[in-house]
Amino acid sequence: MTDLAPKYNPNEVEKGRYQTWLDEDLFKPSGNKKAHPYSIVIPPPNVTGKLHLGHAWDTAIQDTLIRFKRMQGYDTLYLPGMDHAGIATQAKVEAKLRKQGKDRHQMGREAFVKQVWDWKDEYASIIKGQWAKMGLSLDYSRERFTLDKGLSKAVKKVFVQLYNEGLIYRGEYIINWDPALQTALSDIEVIHKDDKGAFYHIKYPFADGSGYVEIATTRPETMFGDTAVAVAPGDKRYKDIVGKELILPLVGRHIPIIEDQHVDPEFGTGLVKITPAHDPNDFQVGNRHNLERINVMNDDGTMNEEAGKYAGMDRFECREALVKDLKEEGYLIKIEPIVHSVGHSERSGVQVEPRLSKQWFVKMKPLADKVLENQKTDGKVNFVPERFEQTLDHWMEDVHDWCISRQLWWGHRIPAWYNKKTGESYVGEDPPKAIENWEQDPDVLATWF
Repeated sequence: MTDLAPKYNPNEVEKGRYQTWLDEDLFKPSGNKKAHPYSIVIPPPNVTGKLHLGHAWDTAIQDTLIRFKRMQGYDTLYLPGMDHAGIATQAKVEAKLRKQGKDRHQMGREAFVKQVWDWKDEYASIIKGQWAKMGLSLDYSRERFTLDKGLSKAVKKVFVQLYNEGLIYRGEYIINWDPALQTALSDIEVIHKDDKGAFYHIKYPFADGSGYVEIATTRPETMFGDTAVAVAPGDKRYKDIVGKELILPLVGRHIPIIEDQHVDPEFGTGLVKITPAHDPNDFQVGNRHNLERINVMNDDGTMNEEAGKYAGMDRFECREALVKDLKEEGYLIKIEPIVHSVGHSERSGVQVEPRLSKQWFVKMKPLADKVLENQKTDGKVNFVPERFEQTLDHWMEDVHDWCISRQLWWGHRIPAWYNKKTGESYVGEDPPKAIENWEQDPDVLATWF
């Protein structure tokens, strides 16, 4: 007879138990065709790091359901898998490399991607160890990773199908740009928080020397990309100056005064500078009036040659130097301190830059309309609580095209190729047959795609 230990020792009792369950295939579906199937796909954790208490809480509830249904005679499957988490994982690996004095662009794509796979292998192993400690009844024979060959094939198939249906296209639009990671971001990857800023009130002189108008902006460094100043249609204060030209301060370029419905006559002076390459609303105004789109920044958030003597400066350094020069030249009227909501990258923490960029997009309206139509049928999605159906309706009615390309190296590569000689493009699940002179798009797809 063995004496019981005075205290429960989990290490002693649990040691080897989980492996025994796995060796006996206790977590695999029974294959009993008469039994009702019951399955849960584990919300795949990102391979960015270890699991936290939230994962433990979530998966413990799922495992309880699976075990309960198994005891009731259901044919159960608890499916394990992990998410490559494109931008999040790449950001982690880049941060690690920076501490080692390394840069992905110096390393090259192949060497960098190998580093990310090494990271993935390390943290996937840790995660599986944590699943084992929790005793989750997962069928590891069916385990998946979101960059597996099978899933990669499915991603390509859907991309090509949507492209052939005209729902995926490549175009130039204003997107959220992360200057630190140098990639486009989706709206959901942008975190808005209050920052101290200012309205910079600047004189824009008339080209005929008859005076000036007052323009207020929170981003004076974008003025190098101004191609017009707009007023609200029918604004009596400015009816006599519509059509006149202004001189862009410190630049000397002439820009017109136009009328556009975008302008709120009640806000500020009722005059708005239009920068089509650096603001989503200005982009639309520019399209309506055929205005030039002048991008004034490089991918890393420094100013480009359009900024003249400020070229090469960081965007915020340029702002400081520019405001100083505007003051010295007599163009600065006043600086009005404000606190305003500014978008920051969820991954790198830097201020996001709205910026014109050539990207891949999914046309959302045809898809959103189908969702709204479905909600009018017997096959509608029922929400609990019901009020969340209004949230769905709001999202679908207010939808805009989704930017799905990312300037990253970790993820599903976009299945598009460009011919360096002819300029032709090709989209397909497999590369062009005659691969010579064809170059694959360097971008990867957004993780959610």
